[in-house]
Amino acid sequence: MSSKTFICEIKSTMARLDLNRSGEMEVFVRVVAAGGLSAAARSLRMTPSAVSKLLSRLEARLGARLINRSTRRLTLTPEGQAFHDQAVRVLADIDEAERSVTASATPRGRVRVNSSVPFGLHCLIPLVPKFAARYPEVTLDLVLTDQVVNLMDERADVAIRVGPMAASSLMARKLVETPMMIVGSPDYLARRGTPQTLDDLADHDLIDFNFTRHIDGWPFVSADGQRITRPLHGPATAGDGETARALVLAGAGLARLSLFHIQRDLEAGRMVKVLEPFNPGDIEETRAVYVGHGGRLPSRVRVFLDFLAEEVRA
Repeated sequence: MSSKTFICEIKSTMARLDLNRSGEMEVFVRVVAAGGLSAAARSLRMTPSAVSKLLSRLEARLGARLINRSTRRLTLTPEGQAFHDQAVRVLADIDEAERSVTASATPRGRVRVNSSVPFGLHCLIPLVPKFAARYPEVTLDLVLTDQVVNLMDERADVAIRVGPMAASSLMARKLVETPMMIVGSPDYLARRGTPQTLDDLADHDLIDFNFTRHIDGWPFVSADGQRITRPLHGPATAGDGETARALVLAGAGLARLSLFHIQRDLEAGRMVKVLEPFNPGDIEETRAVYVGHGGRLPSRVRVFLDFLAEEVRA
């Protein structure tokens, strides 16, 4: 056997071993994180049938069913849960071993970031030059939307999400929390009057969002200390926080927005807080959400998350 043939066989064997072990684990963990074969296949750039066949081969090799599949949802068997927990640890150890060798390597590559519009415009974009100067070989691929996205479907590395999070296998890092408040422009309040009680809202235009929110209306604390919600009505709705802000500045009505979003408007007198005695004092949290178990993150994503945690302030 020639040395060239021997080396080729070694490489082929190593490839098969990687596919049979760490590669299968990676696909299995990704399926669990995505909650389905199709979403995992998109993130892995594979076909759903290829992912399904790989999982079937893994179950056959282990001699145990790992996943109960149905048309509506995917659930882990007890054996699947045990294997998942071990696989996450093994993959984390592999990544840690690689990082220990390349710890001094410069982070490079593309970080796909999906951010809410207000956070993107007022917090993230102003920080891009500083991040680029610190990590010149990392490119930020930014998409701004207030719609909740599926990281797997969008192939995003990080999503900036505002408000409560539903239970999921995703990891989250809190960036900032700010109070919510109802505001109007001085021009609008001069024309329509400043509401003094909750009943006064019936005579005002209230700017709502045209996407699903976890609360249908605005929350308040009544004069007797009861928490209540008032429905919204007005001439326009907004698809994102920045559009709602623009409507307020144009004098179209009142809106309920987070302080970090409108702080400069308040300081400049472009907006005025109203109905503060009835403000329930709720805090809106902004988080960086990402896929990663046991610290398993590419260095390009890790440095971006660390940078955000360092730079973003309320």
